[in-house]
Amino acid sequence: MLRNFTATVWQEGEWFIAQCLEVDVISQGENEREALANLKEALSLHFKEPRATILPKLHKVKVEVHAP
Repeated sequence: MLRNFTATVWQEGEWFIAQCLEVDVISQGENEREALANLKEALSLHFKEPRATILPKLHKVKVEVHAP
């Protein structure tokens, strides 16, 4: 599914920063075009379904807590 997003780009020092306004995803590049391409890749990864390479384990942790 293709979806359109709005991005803003600005320069900080030597880097161009691209930020998606609808989703909290930011990337950077050496120029505006590269920053937008990197943002596009970051958004694609953001929406990709996570797949664990190692199954997660549940652990119980005991912590002493002093309440006032």
